[in-house]
Amino acid sequence: MRIALGCDHGGFALKAAVVQRLTALGHQVDDVGTHDTSSVDYPDYARPVAERVARGDVDRGVLLCGTGQGMAMSACKVPGVRAGCVSDATSARLIVQHNNAMVLCLGARILGEELALACLEAWLAASFEGGRHARRVGKIEAQAQADG
Repeated sequence: MRIALGCDHGGFALKAAVVQRLTALGHQVDDVGTHDTSSVDYPDYARPVAERVARGDVDRGVLLCGTGQGMAMSACKVPGVRAGCVSDATSARLIVQHNNAMVLCLGARILGEELALACLEAWLAASFEGGRHARRVGKIEAQAQADG
């Protein structure tokens, strides 16, 4: 799987572990930055990751910041992208199975490395279930188009 990865300064410390795990699992990583701990604005990294996902340039995206929340809010502004911020592996699995989330957002200041990597692996292993969930995801998409 090809995965776009972005972070701000708050997520930078966690990025190395995420890249290492993705690579070890055989995924190709497109790192859009940031590349150090200098203060930056999370929307500047969330948008390029979300746009790559929306265009189909990559299969999924991972975003890291202090809480994960800012990245999720920003990524969800890109039409066709569903991003979710999680703090446990069950939620990580369910945002794919029930919501077809293609972008995972993690809070480096909220999660330890071990839990963040467990969330990552659960999200990667999950598949969209469709069925009643497809109807609901369709409603999300219809709302986004109406707002657009």
